[in-house]
Amino acid sequence: MSRAPRSSAARRSWGDDESGTSILHVDMDAFFASVELVRRPALRGLPVIVGGAQRGVVLAATYEARAFGVHSAMPMAQALRACPQAVVVPPDHTAYREVSAGVMDVLGSVTALVEQVSIDEAFLDVAGARRRMGPPTTIAEHIRAQVRSRFGVTCSVGVAATKLVAKLCSEHAKPDGMLLVPRQATVDFMRTLPVGALWGVGERTEQALARWGIRTVAEVADLDVTTLQRIVGQAHGAHLHDLAWGRDPRPVRPGHATRSIGAETTFETDIGDPALVEARALELADTCAARLRRAGLVGRTVAVKVRTSDFRTLSRSHTLVTPTDVGREVFLVARRLLAGVDLRGLPVRLVGVRVEGLRRAEDVPHQPTLDEAVAGPGRRDAELAVDEVRARFGRRAIGPATTTVSTTLGLDKAALGGDRPDRSTTTFAPVELS
Repeated sequence: MSRAPRSSAARRSWGDDESGTSILHVDMDAFFASVELVRRPALRGLPVIVGGAQRGVVLAATYEARAFGVHSAMPMAQALRACPQAVVVPPDHTAYREVSAGVMDVLGSVTALVEQVSIDEAFLDVAGARRRMGPPTTIAEHIRAQVRSRFGVTCSVGVAATKLVAKLCSEHAKPDGMLLVPRQATVDFMRTLPVGALWGVGERTEQALARWGIRTVAEVADLDVTTLQRIVGQAHGAHLHDLAWGRDPRPVRPGHATRSIGAETTFETDIGDPALVEARALELADTCAARLRRAGLVGRTVAVKVRTSDFRTLSRSHTLVTPTDVGREVFLVARRLLAGVDLRGLPVRLVGVRVEGLRRAEDVPHQPTLDEAVAGPGRRDAELAVDEVRARFGRRAIGPATTTVSTTLGLDKAALGGDRPDRSTTTFAPVELS
């Protein structure tokens, strides 16, 4: 659910000359919520929020809920205060992945030049498909019709000469629309937008520009580039100046690699005991490692995220010498990082673990760790065996040393986030937490 700044002026017609506009950006409309409405048609027309329980965050919301100010990443408690009549639906990520895969198959039938950038959006370069399927807007309408008829959900499509403008077009076409900006209208279109619409302009950059009275893309474009560089930095200033003039030479890159794999959780109640936070980090590290192995990837950088009860979010990261897909190795780094976070004595609301710097496992020569050199490759083999068990019996069939952790730390279901299956007899690879 994008919250990028929009402009009413940018939604108007910019002409119908499609020459040189081969880039499409396809963005699903309120994707998670739309999938849930297909499964629960009785909820159509109601304000629906997809997300965790009272302590969770909003993952997606229907446009009826958005009208009340509900948006993604908003704490659920805040969302329900804004829209108390909303229907909250728990997420089903398996269903979302299945629909996403189907949508990407539709895009792949149009052109091989598809760059998926998230579960619900992708860029296409349709220059090679024009002779077979017609002009870009015809292709865009074909995609929208196929997605609607096959999956019952809608998407918005931007058509432009560059990736930046195509993405901005799809945002302004929402919901369930299409917007074309011809190549010759690119600069005029960009000049209608607020400065926050530019990629790379976050809250701090926007504030820095505002101190100079710069609030629109037009003002960025008209500013001398050296002055802009003094405000936001040399490289960033030159980049923003190019974007303000619609210059974005990046091609569509098929098979764009996943940048990171992570998992996080929001506790049902704020946790003041570091041992309980550490225990959840163990589960999250195990989840990350399993996803890495499933994708055939390894990663070099382990990062943790902690959100305290005052909603302050802290992050730390560490880069390994050798890439890994082993949960124990990810956890040991995450544990050290968590120990170094200054919580200021506040309890923890959310904890997350992420692995970055990903590469294909087959491209990385394997160098045995000290443990493997002494005792053989038992740790990774054990985790691979667990993957097989989970593939047959489900993700919750076996967990990472939960008996040792729960017995030692006295974990209870309420503290760790609600009802969870009792796994006291199905554990593997105990990890010492002291």
